Amino acid sequence: MRIVLVGPPGAGKGTQAAFLAKNLGIPHISTGDLFRANISQGTELGKQAKAYMDAGNLVPDEVTIGMAKDRMEQPDAANGFLLDGFPRNVSQAEALDEMLKAESMRLDAVLDLEVPEDEVVKRIAGRRICRKDSSHVFHVEYKKPQHDGVCDICGGELYQRDDDSEETVRTRLEVYHTQTEPIIDYYKAQGLVVTISALGKVEEVTARAMEALQSKADDK
Repeated sequence: MRIVLVGPPGAGKGTQAAFLAKNLGIPHISTGDLFRANISQGTELGKQAKAYMDAGNLVPDEVTIGMAKDRMEQPDAANGFLLDGFPRNVSQAEALDEMLKAESMRLDAVLDLEVPEDEVVKRIAGRRICRKDSSHVFHVEYKKPQHDGVCDICGGELYQRDDDSEETVRTRLEVYHTQTEPIIDYYKAQGLVVTISALGKVEEVTARAMEALQSKADDK
C-alpha cells in the first residue's frame, strides 16, 4: 500500500507510522529522517537543505520533494510506503500526485489521525525530557516519574523543552491548520481519506488504523 499519514502535532504520527509500516511490510518515510539522511550523507539536496536550515529558514518545497522522490525510488519502496510529514501542504500533495502518475502509480489511502486540540496541548505541554539523556521522556499526567523533576532511569533533571510550551504548541497547531490541514480536503476530493480517532492506548489506535486501511483496501 501507498499511504500518507496526516494529523496535528501530538497525534502520535511517528509512533503509529513505525507500527503500521512494520505490520504492512513497507518502509516508513518521514521528512525528519529524509533531512537527516541527506545532510549526513552530504547529498546535493542535503547541502541545500542545510543551508536553509542554518539560516533559520524553511526548506523550500522543491528540495523536500526532491528528497522524497529519491527515497520513494529506492528498491524497498517498490511495493509501497508510508509517508509521514510529507506532503505538508497542497502544492507538495500535487507534486506527489504528479510523481506517482509518472510511474503509473497512485496513493491507496490517506490516514487522518484525529485528536481534539485541547488533548494535543495536554500531550505536548505535559512532556518532560531528561537533561542527561533526551530519549528518557516522561509526562506530568500520562507517565509520571516517581519523584517530581527527576528521571527514573538515570536520575537526571527533567525539564520542559521550549518547543513544548503551551504557547509554542498552539502556534504549531495554527501552522498545521493553515498549511497542512487543507491537504485533507484535497485528498477527500479523490476519495482517499480515512479518519480515525487517535485517542486511547497506542495498540488500540494501531488496531483502529489497520482496520480502517483494510476496509479501504477492500473497497477498491
